[in-house]
Amino acid sequence: MKRNIYSILKGTFLVNDDSFKNWRFIIFISVLALIMIASSHSADKKVYEIARLNNEVKEMRSAFVDGRSKLMQLKMESSIARKMREKGLSQSVIPPKKIIIKSQE
Repeated sequence: MKRNIYSILKGTFLVNDDSFKNWRFIIFISVLALIMIASSHSADKKVYEIARLNNEVKEMRSAFVDGRSKLMQLKMESSIARKMREKGLSQSVIPPKKIIIKSQE
């Protein structure tokens, strides 16, 4: 037991005659570690992209709400009447009359 731990610490298990299987295992573990690191970086990149897109959606939603409120103010009868007064037009005081056409059958 003491001999095995000493050989691991000294690194003699890498230069022995049967060290080929040890090197294969070390290379396999290294490749798995590289794949895990690449996967982690990819996931982090996606998380940052999702956060950026969520912020963009919030900005667009607030711009939409702001535009809709401005449109509602522009469509109000009082704002239309004020703008028409500035151009010299005024509201009619005479109510509109309904025109009825009788068919000639």
